[in-house]
Amino acid sequence: MEMTLKTVLAATPETIYNTWLSSEGHSAMTGSDAEISNEVDTPFTAWDGYISGTNILLEPYWHMLQSWRTTDFSDEEPDSRLEILLQETEGGTELTLIHTLLPENGEQYRQGWIDYYFEPMELYFSSL
Repeated sequence: MEMTLKTVLAATPETIYNTWLSSEGHSAMTGSDAEISNEVDTPFTAWDGYISGTNILLEPYWHMLQSWRTTDFSDEEPDSRLEILLQETEGGTELTLIHTLLPENGEQYRQGWIDYYFEPMELYFSSL
């Protein structure tokens, strides 16, 4: 299963990229604890440990590729892949989120991305 979601945020690609890959910034933009860095092959956690993964590929200010799973994944299910693309546009940055290799019951994550990432990020970046 896979999904693609898009939103426009009132910030530069550099600001969004640096915020996403900073423990302090990621925690502030989502409202929940995260431990993350801007280094490849580095594991991360978000949402108080509900989400975990590893940074696979990082291309500053426009592209992030991560392995990604939640505590809802069974031990037999492989990590999914999360790709974030950032493109400067009028009014800020278009963020494209491509989530692939999800378990068959992964449709629940579509609304999760909206409720727990896109909406808090819109508030966070518009207040900077």
